[in-house]
Amino acid sequence: MNGVDLFLLGRTLMKIGESAIPEPPGGTAGRPGSTRTVLIVATDVAAHPGTTASEVVARTGIPQSQVSTAVARLREAGSVGTAPDPADGRRTLIHPAAEPSARVAEIRATTVTDALADALGDGDPDRLREVAEALAVLARHLTPDRS
Repeated sequence: MNGVDLFLLGRTLMKIGESAIPEPPGGTAGRPGSTRTVLIVATDVAAHPGTTASEVVARTGIPQSQVSTAVARLREAGSVGTAPDPADGRRTLIHPAAEPSARVAEIRATTVTDALADALGDGDPDRLREVAEALAVLARHLTPDRS
């Protein structure tokens, strides 16, 4: 495998992951921002509680407008909260919600089995199991700590 192969595999895995995430109640129509951007912003805020949108932009490379849109969606879902920075009232701090929202719980409880089966396309349970096991090994070794 070379870097291009790994990059293309990563894109494929992202698409499978996105398809495994259940639609929010009422669907995504009328909700600006992509699932991918919202997930990246949520992950960054969880890793850096009390952050600002500008700091999220700097760490993720996502444009400010998309970060702001993602934060608004996450706030609406109850996944993050915002508050004025006590040290500088012009800044807004973003922090994860004290308790996971129902939406976060739903997403965490959903497996990738159906999305992975769709991606493989052949219905072979042995192949599905083999790929799922390989992904579990990769996740164990390569996924950042999400505690």
